[in-house]
Amino acid sequence: MDIAEVARRSGVAASALRYYERRGLIRSLAGSEEGARRRFAATVLDQLALIALGQAAGFSLDEIGAMLTHGASGPGPKIDRGLLTAKADELDRTIRQLRAMSAGLRHAAACPAPSHAQCPSFQKLLKAAAGRALERQQTSRARSRPARAPIKNAADLAPWDARPHPKRH
Repeated sequence: MDIAEVARRSGVAASALRYYERRGLIRSLAGSEEGARRRFAATVLDQLALIALGQAAGFSLDEIGAMLTHGASGPGPKIDRGLLTAKADELDRTIRQLRAMSAGLRHAAACPAPSHAQCPSFQKLLKAAAGRALERQQTSRARSRPARAPIKNAADLAPWDARPHPKRH
């Protein structure tokens, strides 16, 4: 099928298809003449679905490309199970962080304290966020991609889920 048909059926822009082809993520059929429309095998739709899934999970195009290359073991994607496990662990940490943040925002919205500055739980949340921001700033200098500090337990940032407020506020 030609590039326009692939774009229509996959929802991926033709420019992105050409970019993916330059990056080696997909291949047009041999014999596509210079200046002629690119043609692709029907299997390219499955490859594009894998690329979209990988991107949604947070994999880089380089990581996706490594998994889409055909290994010596035969045709099909070469899935690095260790990489999948590491990404799943990273997603789990992000989910814990987001749940803690959500609980903190809900607490702030319902907090009976006259000011959030007087709420110990909200202050703990602010300190944790500031600490993570400072750590990201320091790590971004050492790496090109800032890391997030893992939250071991959502209750560490969200004590309001387990305990009532002190009466003083």
